Amino acid sequence: MNGTGACIIQRDFTVLLEKEHPDFEEAKMQLAQFAELIKSPALFHTYRITPLSLWNAAAAGRTADDVAAMLCSLARWEVPGSVLSDIRTWMSRYGSLALVRTDDESGMLWLEQRGDSSPELLEQLVNESALKPFRLERDGSLRLRFPAVFRGLLKQEAARLGYPVIDEAGYHRGHTLPLALRTKLDDGRPFALRDYQAKGIDAFAGIAQAGRGGSGVIVLPCGAGKTVVGLGALERLQCETLILTSNVTSVRQWITEICQKTTLTPDEVGEYSGDRKQVRPVTVSTYQILTHRSKKDDGFPHMRLFNERDWGLIIYDEVHLLPAPVFRATADIQATRRLGLTATLVREDGCERDVFSLIGPKLYELPWRELEAAGHIAKVECHEIQVAMPPSLREKHEAAQGRDKFRIAAENPGKIAWLERLLRQHEGRQIIVIGQYLRQLAQAASILRAPLITGSTPQEERVRLFQAFRERRINVLVVSKVANFAVDLPDASVAIQISGSFGSRQEEAQRLGRILRPKAAGDIAYFYSLVSADSREQHFALRRQLFLVEQGYEYNILRDGALSPNVISQGEVPSNWI
Repeated sequence: MNGTGACIIQRDFTVLLEKEHPDFEEAKMQLAQFAELIKSPALFHTYRITPLSLWNAAAAGRTADDVAAMLCSLARWEVPGSVLSDIRTWMSRYGSLALVRTDDESGMLWLEQRGDSSPELLEQLVNESALKPFRLERDGSLRLRFPAVFRGLLKQEAARLGYPVIDEAGYHRGHTLPLALRTKLDDGRPFALRDYQAKGIDAFAGIAQAGRGGSGVIVLPCGAGKTVVGLGALERLQCETLILTSNVTSVRQWITEICQKTTLTPDEVGEYSGDRKQVRPVTVSTYQILTHRSKKDDGFPHMRLFNERDWGLIIYDEVHLLPAPVFRATADIQATRRLGLTATLVREDGCERDVFSLIGPKLYELPWRELEAAGHIAKVECHEIQVAMPPSLREKHEAAQGRDKFRIAAENPGKIAWLERLLRQHEGRQIIVIGQYLRQLAQAASILRAPLITGSTPQEERVRLFQAFRERRINVLVVSKVANFAVDLPDASVAIQISGSFGSRQEEAQRLGRILRPKAAGDIAYFYSLVSADSREQHFALRRQLFLVEQGYEYNILRDGALSPNVISQGEVPSNWI
C-alpha cells in the first residue's frame, strides 16, 4: 500500500492488475487462489472476488487472514475496509454449517451450526422461504433436523443463499471391488502415479484433509492424466464405480485405460451407451445417454443407471459439462462418494456454485505452466490471426444483428487462405482444424483434401480416422466440436481454430488441450485462432482467451491488414515463419 503495488482493489470487489508491472506474474499467481479473471485488456487485467472463489480458497486451506494479507501486499493503495470486512464474512461462512448423521436410524440428518457465527443463523434458516420444503426442525440446540432425502437439495439451496455447507454425514462404501494399479503395462513400459496425481488422489480420499475428503473436484490440464487420477481413486476406495463422461470416444478410452492400468478384467468393465447397455462392476457411460428421452415431456429412462448397482463411487469426467438433469439426479445420491475431474471449473451457464454444492469443493489444482515447466505437458505458442473481411462481407456484417452478426464474421472465407498457409508452414506435423459451423468445416475439408469428423460421423468411422491420425497415416483432421473433449491424439502438435462457440472460455481451454501431450524432443506445439478483424467475433475472442491467459498463456496478435494472407507487417511475424 505504498503506491507501487501491482494491483488496484476497488469497492465492487474487482481487482485491476497492471500488465507491465514487474510483479505481474507473482501477483497473478496469488490472485488465482481467491479471485477469477473476467477481462484481460492490454494495460490492466480485471479480476473479481466472489463468495464462490473465496469458498474454494477456504476449502483449499486458505483463511480470511491469508487472503487479506495477500491483497494488502499486492495493493497499490489502501484496500477498502468494506472489501476486507466482506471477505471475512464470506469466508467465515465456510465451515459455519455442517451436515452430520443423527444417532438413530430415523433417516434424518443434522444441520449443525459451528464456530462463532450469529446465534440467530439457525432461526434465519428455519424461516427462509427457499428452505421451507426441506422441513427443518429445531430442537433447542445449535442444530436442525431434516430428512436425509433432502441432503443434496439443501446444500444446493443454502449455497445459493450464501451459506456453503460442509458435508460430514458420511458415505456408504458400496459393493467391494478388489483391484490394484499395475506397475507395468502390456508393452513392458513401467507405470506409476506422478507426484501431482498422487497428491490429487490423497486430497480426494481424505488423507490430506483428515475426515474432509471423499467428494470434490480435481482440476488438472488436458494431457496431465486426469483419467489416471480417477483410476487411483478407484484403487484407493476398492468399490464398484460408475464413470460418466462426455462422449462415446471418451467412454472407450476410459475402458482401455482401466484394462491397461489396473488388474480389472474386460469382463468387469462395461460400456453403457447408445450401442451397448452393459452394467458391470465398473460401468462407463455418457451424459448424453443419461439425458436421452423420446419426447420433451417424458422422463429420463437411463437415469436408473444411478441405481443399477451398489456404486461406492461416481466419477464425473469433464464435470464442467454436467447437464441440469444430471445435477438433479446427483442431488439424490449424496451418500455416494463423488469425484469431479476437469481442466477448468469455468461454466458459461453460471452453475459453478451447483458443482461446488453437489459434487464438492475444489480439492486440488495445479497450474498449467507449472506442469509445462516439469515437462508433463507440451509448451504451446498461441497466436490470434485477425483476418480482414472483404468489403461485401463487411457490409453484410454491419447490417446483421445478434447471432447472425457473429456467424457472418466466423465464416469469413478469407480464413481459408490463412488455413492453407498455416498448413504449408507446419507441413509434416500432425494438425487438427477445428470449428463450429458445418458448412465452413466441409469447405475446409474439401479444399485441404482432409477427412472431416462431425456429430453425424458414425462412431466406427471416428475411431478409424482417429487411429489413422495417431498412426500418422493421416496428417490433417478437420473436426467439429465433437472433438472438444476427451479425444486422445498424443501426436497432435498444431491446432487451428477457425470458429467457436461465441465467448466460451472452457471451449478455448479444451481445444488447446488437444495438443498438450508432451512432444518428442520437447517440440513446441502451436495453437492458432483465426478471427475476423474488427468484428463481433473479435470481441468474443477476447473472452474466450480469459482462462488460458489466467494460466499464463499469451496470444501473439497477427493482423493481415488486407485481403491477402501474405501481407503482414514485418515486426509481427514470428521467428519460425521466416
